[in-house]
Amino acid sequence: MSHTVGLSMVPVLHGGRLAAARRLFPAAPSPFIDLSTGINPHPYPLAPFSVAALTRLPEPESEEALRHLAASAYGAPSSDHVVAAPGSQILISLLPILLACRHVAILSPTYGEHAAAWRLAGVTVVPVPDAAALLEAAGAGVALVLCNPNNPDGRRIDADTLAMLAARCAEQGGTLVVDEAFADLEPDVPLAGSLLPSAGLLVLRSFGKCHGLAGLRLGFMLADLGLAGRMRTLLGPWAVSGPAIEAGLQALADDRWRSRISHILDLASHRLDRLLTGAGLVPVGGTRLFRLAETPDAAALFERLGTAGLLVRRFDNQPHRLRFGLPADEQAWERLRTALG
Repeated sequence: MSHTVGLSMVPVLHGGRLAAARRLFPAAPSPFIDLSTGINPHPYPLAPFSVAALTRLPEPESEEALRHLAASAYGAPSSDHVVAAPGSQILISLLPILLACRHVAILSPTYGEHAAAWRLAGVTVVPVPDAAALLEAAGAGVALVLCNPNNPDGRRIDADTLAMLAARCAEQGGTLVVDEAFADLEPDVPLAGSLLPSAGLLVLRSFGKCHGLAGLRLGFMLADLGLAGRMRTLLGPWAVSGPAIEAGLQALADDRWRSRISHILDLASHRLDRLLTGAGLVPVGGTRLFRLAETPDAAALFERLGTAGLLVRRFDNQPHRLRFGLPADEQAWERLRTALG
């Protein structure tokens, strides 16, 4: 496997770039409303950080407690199967170093950073259209990658299919990578962590999306003991900051908040469906945190929304589609309703 960095790699475009949106739409009203990221607009109500969280290096016992909570929340057998990291994105970037793969099959279209990370490492990437094709691609030295639920269309992979893919990879010496970044608030999505300690299974979890704290940078990897230990070695000591550890210890233990916010976001996502449908768009999937919609006028609608101070997610490879995050308050809902017409 080659690790030669391709200097001509085109960066993956993401939502959330409000400074760039302001340059694109300089006459838009303020504040600019960001509906482009799929991050919970109702963040977890964190208690103030301790002074020690900011002035001392994190204690290993605190990170162990965080990994214990994450194992319970995400369905891993124990904290030893959990790696804490400064966001799930860095874990994606490190996968080509962690896994000695010659070939990667990715259930597509999906989150673009997966393919970008492997291509940057010189690994052959093959997009596949469905789980059956993913299963056919399994083999020694092969990584199978899927997002469940998928970003941006919310596609779900059922428990039986996940188990079949994991078993095939374990038998043939491959690796199954399941990105569950948007799974926290989706009760119908089976948790791949429950299949551990299956060999060759690796699950990625995002903390910031569900809890509305993306800037904190906290994520997790669940894996068999060998992969988990090697990833911790790659990340090195103190990979997660003191404030991130304190936030994770608060939020992951708060089942009552998670239940309440799940209900609030369920109502909001259905409200968004009605708003989009009423404006002539066709919702084609999503999660409680975002909706993907189709319209032949997507480019013009993106411009109209931007002029009104609303940023949504567009896709160069799917120009008829736009992804909408949830408005944070009634003022944002009203601005979106007015701009949609």
